[in-house]
Amino acid sequence: MSGEGGGLSVSCVVLTMGNRPEELARALESVRAQDGDPVELVVVGNGVEVSGLPGWVQHVVLPGNVGVPAGRNAGTRATGGDLVLFLDDDGWLPEPGTVEHLRRLFGAAPRLGVVSMRIRDPETGESQRRHVPRLRAGDPERSSPVTTFLGGASVVRRAVLDEVGGLPSAFFLTHEETDLAWRALDAGWDIRYDADAVMCHPATSPARHERFFRLNARNRVWLARRNLPGPLVPVYLGVWATLMVARNRSARDLRVWAAGFAEGWRTDPGPRHPMSWRTVWRMTRLGRPPVV
Repeated sequence: MSGEGGGLSVSCVVLTMGNRPEELARALESVRAQDGDPVELVVVGNGVEVSGLPGWVQHVVLPGNVGVPAGRNAGTRATGGDLVLFLDDDGWLPEPGTVEHLRRLFGAAPRLGVVSMRIRDPETGESQRRHVPRLRAGDPERSSPVTTFLGGASVVRRAVLDEVGGLPSAFFLTHEETDLAWRALDAGWDIRYDADAVMCHPATSPARHERFFRLNARNRVWLARRNLPGPLVPVYLGVWATLMVARNRSARDLRVWAAGFAEGWRTDPGPRHPMSWRTVWRMTRLGRPPVV
């Protein structure tokens, strides 16, 4: 029997490195406890064999750490739902009605391609500004159309992935969601930040990853080279280089970032499909032109 969300089936892909078994179990149970039709669950072991999984969970084992986007792509290929929910292994759904809420959102809007969920710190109950994917992030409890999303707390319509392709596997970490979002927007899909769809996740900084600054810079260049009209590439990268210098006082981090920036220019970013100027204007009207 279908749930209330227009008959849309849901799959959940949870990516893990195998070092947080208690958190992973909590994530899986939170999805299993959702109202409505059962959610298909797939755990992707990113270079690790995960033991002790319950029988109602599928398991995909990758031969090595292939990175976040490739891991999520592998999990997606192992699922069949109309909607694909992505969770980190240390995140969970605190409310049992979340999936039904998401089903209704997508069911009511045929061109809704991606929903970015609100990430809430379980200790403070707060949502960090950086987790709100828009420039005006002061009110995380306000839903709105957006131009990008947070990968570890998101739902993507499978039709979007079928049309524009999955996450860019070579990115490994950072900006892969924006790459997919820009391709989806250019294909006419909508993206929404929905404050009522909550995922709990401890407050952390992406800079905790030792490769963050290099990959952040390299992938920023790749993102621009792959997706932006030629005249906007130097503008976009110039704005972000200026912001990086203004925000970061660590000479070491800036050196690593600069090396990644140079790497982005000398390496192959993958296929180039520049968005139309119509999409540029659409993003501008949504409050975030692709120059910042």
